[in-house]
Amino acid sequence: MNTSLWLLLVQGLLGAFDTLYYHEWRAALPARGPSVRIELLLHAVRTFIYAVIYLTFPWIAWRGLWVMVPLLLLSAEIAITLIDFTIEVETRKSLGGLYDGERITHAVIAIFFGAMLATFIPALLKGWRFPSTFALIPENDVDPLLRPAFFLMAIGAILSSARDFFAASGLPYSHWPWSIKTIEGNDVDGCAPRCRSKETGA
Repeated sequence: MNTSLWLLLVQGLLGAFDTLYYHEWRAALPARGPSVRIELLLHAVRTFIYAVIYLTFPWIAWRGLWVMVPLLLLSAEIAITLIDFTIEVETRKSLGGLYDGERITHAVIAIFFGAMLATFIPALLKGWRFPSTFALIPENDVDPLLRPAFFLMAIGAILSSARDFFAASGLPYSHWPWSIKTIEGNDVDGCAPRCRSKETGA
């Protein structure tokens, strides 16, 4: 179990880097308006799924039919990620496509996710033979650093999910701190809105 959780934690940290550096700092996705609305909604749902995962996997042992809960969460994550891969082809055209480093980051994230599944799923499926219930995993069975780390990760995931949802909904100031002026179709060099503000004085 600890191996699966450590792999999940590393994957989550890589995902946080991808969000903060590529989605926010480089691409400023929340300020790009309707052209990235679907991508932001996908990110919001997927990140909320991770918040649920972070708040349950280190604490709950699934038994019987309850094993379906984490299986459905993981299946939904995979489906959303695959859709996101296809959506990004269109939504990132104004940036000249995905950044090279972003593609590499996505690949590394996928590797860690696959490794996590390879260790987590066999252990999870052992719970099928028990009566349908769930119980708390004994504290001594989980490395002491993992639960506090996942709790903080869950808070970050909830905030990130809300950020993307609000931006996709076009709520006032949801693009902050990036400028929303004249972005569409202009940033083929990968210059985010803050760059444009510096160049034009806006």
